[in-house]
Amino acid sequence: MPVFNFTPSRWLLVLCWLGLQSASAGYGLAVMRDEFNSSTHYLLSKSSTCPADVNTLTSQLLKDLPSYANRVIQRARRLDRTVDSFSYVLVAGNPEFEPLSLGPGQYTSTAPGADLEPPQQVFLTTLERQYGDGRAFYRQHYHWLFLTQTPDGWRLALMFSRIGSASETRPPTPPRESSNGVIGQAVNLWLRDCRMGTLRSS
Repeated sequence: MPVFNFTPSRWLLVLCWLGLQSASAGYGLAVMRDEFNSSTHYLLSKSSTCPADVNTLTSQLLKDLPSYANRVIQRARRLDRTVDSFSYVLVAGNPEFEPLSLGPGQYTSTAPGADLEPPQQVFLTTLERQYGDGRAFYRQHYHWLFLTQTPDGWRLALMFSRIGSASETRPPTPPRESSNGVIGQAVNLWLRDCRMGTLRSS
């Protein structure tokens, strides 16, 4: 085995050379990482633009809504592990855009930056599988959304929901304000990502 008898000055040169090589490799990795992050952000933002048309917007929303809603559910379950019943959103669909009359009086949106135009009404349905008492059952939920176009994009101004009955002879529950419910939170998160161009496709 060869023996290297380096003088202190030569050892210093070797260590400096190794340090330069290490720094060069680290710099190269940093550049590659920055280029990857920039490319990922570019592709992500370019692949998801928020439509101005409410029909197109709703079509895209329905595709992603179950995954967004299930993330909201999972987050809530992690925060409160005492809850022994939970649901899972399977599908969202059946969009309708024919507005209902709001009756006398002028509607005022609470969404920040909303203009004076009346909100767009969107009706949709979600099918959820619910677990409780050691069994699973399915329920349809009916949602009435008020979407407002603001200078920076769409926002959810208000939302009502009804829960379908497991029995065909019983009507759905009365409408209740549900902007802070699972679907309401999911819609708000999706609209936020849509405005920012960072949608998480399902």
